[in-house]
Amino acid sequence: METTDAVTALAALAQENRLEIFRTLVEAGPDGMAAGHIAETLGLAPNTLTFHFDRLRTAGLVTVRREGRSMIYAARFEAMNGLVSFLTENCCKGSLAGCGPAVVCKPEKPEGVSHEAVSRARRR
Repeated sequence: METTDAVTALAALAQENRLEIFRTLVEAGPDGMAAGHIAETLGLAPNTLTFHFDRLRTAGLVTVRREGRSMIYAARFEAMNGLVSFLTENCCKGSLAGCGPAVVCKPEKPEGVSHEAVSRARRR
């Protein structure tokens, strides 16, 4: 990841609502979540949410796809992992044994299980 990309991503995440949106999408996994559901979950107005999604998309942190009338947003895990790697690449003078991230996020949804079921299970 280039420094300018990291700065753009960090700037996008340096706002409370956008950080919460991104964390919600990370929790949702690769299937993503409908914009309306995110608005409900976080108590944000749809027009406010659109503004924040645009900033996150411009930073390369989320993707969007249309399913019927819904816009489904999903975290770009490769971008998130790239940012974490950028931030830690020189950690401990390059020796990741003591201070690097423990794991790289590779989300997997159990076969035949809906996103809602996974989210409910995590909240318990």
